[in-house]
Amino acid sequence: MSTVTTEDLRRRYADLHRGGTFLIPNPYDVGSAVLLAGPLGFPALATTSSGLAATLGLDDQQVTREVLVEHVTAVCAAVDVPVQVDAEDLFPRDPGGVEHSVELLAQAGAAGVSLEDYDQSAGRVLPLDDATTRVRAAATVAHEHGMLLTVRCENFLYDAGDLHDTVTRLTAYRDAGGDVLYAPGITSEEQVRAVVGIGAPVNVLQLPGGPHVSSLRGWGVRRVSLGGALAWAAYGEMVRAAGEFAEQGTMSYADRAVSREHRDAFGRR
Repeated sequence: MSTVTTEDLRRRYADLHRGGTFLIPNPYDVGSAVLLAGPLGFPALATTSSGLAATLGLDDQQVTREVLVEHVTAVCAAVDVPVQVDAEDLFPRDPGGVEHSVELLAQAGAAGVSLEDYDQSAGRVLPLDDATTRVRAAATVAHEHGMLLTVRCENFLYDAGDLHDTVTRLTAYRDAGGDVLYAPGITSEEQVRAVVGIGAPVNVLQLPGGPHVSSLRGWGVRRVSLGGALAWAAYGEMVRAAGEFAEQGTMSYADRAVSREHRDAFGRR
């Protein structure tokens, strides 16, 4: 039985952000989390809103706060590494709003949470003042628990602004208490260096055709994540395997199945 505490994991997670570049993949269920943290040896994990939604047959932004908290509780209980939570907009319309959402995720064992500035109900990026107010509220609760708050500017995902606006927003979010800056969708050296230049640890989402991790490391990025990419890769392989079964009646896909050594990680929980 592990003796590592939630406080230990939060301190470890904060230490990872003090220098260098680390990789933080995104499990979509407990099994993928166990494999990534165990035999694959990643130092921290981050949940994925789209990947979790897919496991439930839902689209992104359709998972409830209750379901997310249940998922985070299960993942944190299954691994001995820090877990960062993709909490979308932190459910501002649920009882207790953003603050209570952070509190629930802290109780679930999260080492960090993220907050994006996209208003799902309005289908647009929030006005800067409103977004900054939410950051301040989330940061207050997160810091009470020793958790890191990742602040996200969604401009590049929703085509709602330019690089200058992104830097302006992330600077304001940092000043309001954000610990890690994240602008999913940036890919060029100019974009990445502009965000790194704000002066806080930066997360970059690796995208197909985007820069190699070695380039991101050279540009000063602190951590690199994958979003829902692992989930979609896994589902893609399942679709290909099922297609072979249906069309050819064979199972050559079994040659690519996870190894017995890796499957043994499940029994060690």
